[in-house]
Amino acid sequence: MLKEVHYPVGSSVAGPYSPAVSAGDLVFTAGQVPLDPETGKLVEGDFKTRVRQTLDNLSNLLQSAGSSMDQAVKVTVYLTDLSRFAELNDVFSDYFPKEPPARSAVQVSKLPLDADIEIECIAVRKK
Repeated sequence: MLKEVHYPVGSSVAGPYSPAVSAGDLVFTAGQVPLDPETGKLVEGDFKTRVRQTLDNLSNLLQSAGSSMDQAVKVTVYLTDLSRFAELNDVFSDYFPKEPPARSAVQVSKLPLDADIEIECIAVRKK
């Protein structure tokens, strides 16, 4: 049975979809982009700053669903420029220092709101 998980207070979605749904012990998130939760706009700064914001948004969403980044089992990363893969890895090692989840990274031509990164995740809910 699917259960919708709502964004934390003060944030919203950019279309008709659920930010995350749970099915049994799993949480499936929609793709997250580097939105500043305070302004609702893409964060400025270098690529690593945008990756961090995207992962922070993902972390907050997982926490609101009863999970965490430590419980992530599969992450899919969409990039508009795959040459930034090394920078992505630098940031990922900070967020997943011990047992990183399985991960796919693909280059796409365009992302919502003209973001250059989007990340979605499957995680286990904490018991």
